[in-house]
Amino acid sequence: MPVAIITGASKGLGRALAEALAARGWDLVLDARGAKVLDETSAAVSAYGTRVTALPGDVTDAAHRAQLVAAAWQLGGVDLVVSNASALGVEPLARLDALPLEGLRRALEVNVVAALGLVQEALPLLRASGAGAVITVSSDAAAEAYETWGGYGASKAALDHLAAVLGAEEPGLRVWAVDPGDMATDLYAAAVPEDDDPRPAPTSVVPAFLRLLDERPASGRYSAPSLVEGR
Repeated sequence: MPVAIITGASKGLGRALAEALAARGWDLVLDARGAKVLDETSAAVSAYGTRVTALPGDVTDAAHRAQLVAAAWQLGGVDLVVSNASALGVEPLARLDALPLEGLRRALEVNVVAALGLVQEALPLLRASGAGAVITVSSDAAAEAYETWGGYGASKAALDHLAAVLGAEEPGLRVWAVDPGDMATDLYAAAVPEDDDPRPAPTSVVPAFLRLLDERPASGRYSAPSLVEGR
């Protein structure tokens, strides 16, 4: 069976992707910082009958990233890495004139440095897969200027560029940066707690990610809502 590593997999989009891949027979290595919630997610995903290894930890820890890849190797290799774990940098979000620089460093460390570190660790297995793929979860804040989203958006813009260069440097892989669009997630609630407008559930954009895996288009940046609508 193919094997995927998914970071930030205990809830939201990460969990939705894990369940969708498990339903298709994928074996999974799941990461999140919260052990209790991750264990609950692992138990739910395991009900699909595939092998699931749950490893709580912080993706900024190089030893933890090595553990994730080693666990995937024990399952048979690495066919897909999904960098979904994200940090806002400050909660709730703040304008740039009040953004704590330590918060910006944290966002860059989680959203960019750790994502690249995990790919570097997994690259030998991804290359050996024959159908290796990397998905980096982006944001429209990476491309649009929204007040208070500067630090987080800058980190996602940097991640987009890394994904684009990785796609050019690794023509044997597929590297997709995916903007999932608006979703009802804990991350968004923490970013803008006063915004209680209804938003789509993360499960609504999962078909976009599955379409990428099915059709394997060229490496690049994609909008999940557009993929769901067939554009």
